[in-house]
Amino acid sequence: MNVKLKITLTNDQEEEFMGIGLLWLLREIDACHSIHSAAERVGLSYVKALKILNRLEANLPNKVILRTRGGHQRGGAELTPYGRRFLKHYDRLQKRIKGFAEKQFTTFQEEIIP
Repeated sequence: MNVKLKITLTNDQEEEFMGIGLLWLLREIDACHSIHSAAERVGLSYVKALKILNRLEANLPNKVILRTRGGHQRGGAELTPYGRRFLKHYDRLQKRIKGFAEKQFTTFQEEIIP
């Protein structure tokens, strides 16, 4: 028996705007400096990646991604300082929540399975 959690952030209208998939996308953007490449690496279309990034930024007080236009000079993307801080703290939050849930689940199992 296992416990599995899905941790998402929602706005006041209960619309989801941050979850583990976006965490992975942001990590890849940080690594490869490209939304397009990052989207491919996590199995998203470029359009879907843009949509979820825009939704994230619409729900936060600051920009998360600094985008540079493409063309002959080849565009790029990188996390803003706020984006790096947000990513770090969200990652820490979801790990703490999952750790707490796992401890509670262990207690639950001990109580029902002697």
